[in-house]
Amino acid sequence: MVDVLYTAAATARGDGRNGEVTSSDGLIDEQLAVPKEMGGPGGSRTNPEQLFAAGYSACFHGALQLVARQANVRLSGSEVTAQVGIGKDGDAFALKVKLVAHLPGLEQGKANELAAQAHQVCPYSRATRGNIEVEVAATT
Repeated sequence: MVDVLYTAAATARGDGRNGEVTSSDGLIDEQLAVPKEMGGPGGSRTNPEQLFAAGYSACFHGALQLVARQANVRLSGSEVTAQVGIGKDGDAFALKVKLVAHLPGLEQGKANELAAQAHQVCPYSRATRGNIEVEVAATT
């Protein structure tokens, strides 16, 4: 059982992917639109995949920093990009994620090792494991 330290709450309203999403504390208040690539209006509104990519990249970056500290590796200028794709999987839709950890100044082997370790401890990675395809890559 998880000993919960923090709970985030968000509410979606309106027309689903063309609606609005707000967080309980008011920090997130975004209008949503289906991307043009999926037949929607796109434009200056966000979408669930962008929000998921933002959350996953931040969480994975935190996990990466944790495993680097545990390995006594100093990270400088590191960043993580999450690419979240959505597409048809039979009669339903499914997600696919690519995480790219940029770890300047490290040897490629060490960068790969840290990214793989972060993938084991990141809560988003643990939640998605076995449910969606997640590719992890490291660059230096």
